[in-house]
Amino acid sequence: QTGDYMLNAVPLAGDFTLTPMKDNDPLNGVSTFDLVLINKHILGLEPLNTPYKMIAADANNSRSITTFDIVELRKLILGIYTELPNNTSWRFVDKAYNFPNPANPFSTIFPETKQIANMQASMDQEDFVSVKTGDVNGNAVTSSLMSTEDRTAGTLLFDVEDRAVKAGEEFTVTFKAAEKVQGYQFTMNYNNLELVNIAPGASMQLDNFGVFAKEGALTTSWDGTNQAEFALTFRAKANGMLSQMLGVSSRITKAEAYNAGADRLSVAFRFNGANGSTIAGLGFELYQNTPNPFINKTQIGFYLPEAAEATLSIFDESGRMIFTQRGDYSKGYNAVTIDRGVLNTSGVLYYQLETADNSATRKMIQSK
Repeated sequence: QTGDYMLNAVPLAGDFTLTPMKDNDPLNGVSTFDLVLINKHILGLEPLNTPYKMIAADANNSRSITTFDIVELRKLILGIYTELPNNTSWRFVDKAYNFPNPANPFSTIFPETKQIANMQASMDQEDFVSVKTGDVNGNAVTSSLMSTEDRTAGTLLFDVEDRAVKAGEEFTVTFKAAEKVQGYQFTMNYNNLELVNIAPGASMQLDNFGVFAKEGALTTSWDGTNQAEFALTFRAKANGMLSQMLGVSSRITKAEAYNAGADRLSVAFRFNGANGSTIAGLGFELYQNTPNPFINKTQIGFYLPEAAEATLSIFDESGRMIFTQRGDYSKGYNAVTIDRGVLNTSGVLYYQLETADNSATRKMIQSK
């Protein structure tokens, strides 16, 4: 995609340095599939074919591409990081620059600024190439308002044995992928359960998981060649069926998988019991806004199991509605960007999403 920038009232005959900067929404365009591609590059199986993709892969800004970059990006995907500690969300390279060695853009220092000397007239060719850190397959969304349909080529099922559990009981649950895939990621919600232990399967490590005990959530991101399998030990806080206590979600880590053909799949649990199998996938979800707290703008994401009309409303602490927007949204993930100018207030706010069948409310903070 192309974009524009303009600097007004710049005095003539001056010397200037142009330095682009964009450092928000670090997870935009970043998924476990990017880790699949970076790993293939490291192994020499499928080298990244442009210098810009290689710059995107250098997540820790070490001027090299190693497994440490994969580790950093996975922490971002899992929700352990809210931003990359040693890099910005976007990099910008002078478009006029020709890499001496395109197969290794780090062999020289590439220009991320432009020097303008003794400017005598308006200039319209001072272009940059933007690089989204971590996004090596180029699917970052750059528009401020998006509504995209999640098109998938199927579903990756994890087989789980359904059973009744009793309060205080400690038990282990095995999650086994029904097929081989290149990778997957998702959030697991667990209700009325306490997570006691994680037992990674073959070619897995604890680094493939993130634990959010207060939220009752576990995140996971994995890529490899084996048929994925892992086990979790829980302690029940109440009586109930396991299928009513566990669920797939995208509220922290977006749920998706990638087959051998690089097609994107949805993710679901298949609970197997004496009376047959039940498949439980993503349902209606309203996600936490990002960033939060925010100053100028924030993005509110939500997932719809089917295309529907939905109303997003924002309220102040007194319950007064200060913003509302109704629209027709696609099946899958959607997001709305909110600018502080439309709110005309700050502090603690509440946002609510309503459809004909569902409603959810979350809290956010607008900083002055």
